[in-house]
Amino acid sequence: MVAIAFTASLISTSLAQTWPTQSIRLIVNFPAGGAADQLARLIGQPLSEVFGQPVVIENKGGAGGNLGGEAVARSAPDGYTLLMSSGGMVAINPHLYARMTFDPTKDIIPVASVARVPFYLVIRANNPARDFKEFIADLKANPGKRNFGSPGIGSSPHLAAEMLKNMTETNAVHVPYRGAAPALNDLLGGQVDFLFDPGIAIEHVKAGTLRALAIGSPQRSPQLPDVPTLDELGLTGFDADALFGIYAPAGTSPEIVARLNKEINRSLANAALNERIATLGNIAAPMSPEQFKEKSRKDSERFGAIIRERGISAN
Repeated sequence: MVAIAFTASLISTSLAQTWPTQSIRLIVNFPAGGAADQLARLIGQPLSEVFGQPVVIENKGGAGGNLGGEAVARSAPDGYTLLMSSGGMVAINPHLYARMTFDPTKDIIPVASVARVPFYLVIRANNPARDFKEFIADLKANPGKRNFGSPGIGSSPHLAAEMLKNMTETNAVHVPYRGAAPALNDLLGGQVDFLFDPGIAIEHVKAGTLRALAIGSPQRSPQLPDVPTLDELGLTGFDADALFGIYAPAGTSPEIVARLNKEINRSLANAALNERIATLGNIAAPMSPEQFKEKSRKDSERFGAIIRERGISAN
């Protein structure tokens, strides 16, 4: 038995040393244009260069990320199909969906964290509210008459808005979309009044078409240093950050996972890539697979409590 296990280990190590010999498919479980998609394309380029193989981005959105997650969970654990996802699929969806076709805590495994994504509370520049105080006053004066967009029911931006409503004792109507980009487009078009954005709205804020009232993160953003945190504005302890990263099907060789983690973390240490991630309003967040898994566990506890408290369900 020892000899068999030793032989299997040698085979696994050998395969990992020769991997990859073909293109790698990186499935993004949200539509093109959102934070997950942009981060996938940023990290895919240096990985393609170091591995000498194309990293092909494939968008497969829907069901809060579950469709793309399931596609990866059902794939062969050979290192050639990976997932770029927000941590919400692991930390939020099990609390949100009464039934899932796969178990994100067992059928996929964390490989490498890529970025911590803060969420910015944004409104159109022509909104009469000039600051957060006026914005909340308007919500209180018009209960249920204002609406907000999100990438989907139970997404991190949706939960950020629910936390805001709960802590300010206000009410607004949720309008779910299939991704952050469609929600942002409708904010720009006037179909929704506000949203928590994962950074893709920063260019519009800088251009003056949108106004960032606050950031739902413990720290201010280097990209918008004058925008206060919600904690500073009186919502003590407000933290709605999400962690985006790479996952693989369960059963993927530990050697392949270790190699991927090493190269992703090496890429994240590059100053130029760091700057490109920062321009999205995100923060590079290299971690070991074990640290990534533990962070997901803590986020699951935090967001699970919000979901239960607010009675949120995707079914």
